[in-house]
Amino acid sequence: MQHIKLASAAIAFTSMGSGVLAQSHPLTLQMTCYGARELVASEGAIVLNTSPTTYDRYVAAGNQCALGEVMEPVWVPTADSPQCPIGYRCVQRTRPSRD
Repeated sequence: MQHIKLASAAIAFTSMGSGVLAQSHPLTLQMTCYGARELVASEGAIVLNTSPTTYDRYVAAGNQCALGEVMEPVWVPTADSPQCPIGYRCVQRTRPSRD
């Protein structure tokens, strides 16, 4: 009987974890440009889907980037705009090449 309880608990725990992984991020195609910009601004940093299979992390300010990263302006599709300037993406700083 103890094994059945343990197996049931393991199945329940695994199911809870996979449900969290299956959750998607807000989809910009279902938001207005203004709404998407406001969401990034209010959260500071957020992961958004820009299509059912594409996502990225967007930030409102440079303090949300890691050391060695810089902000790059980014435009994403929204319900009312094909190119909405919602904020920035943190990218690795590139070093100038030495010739």
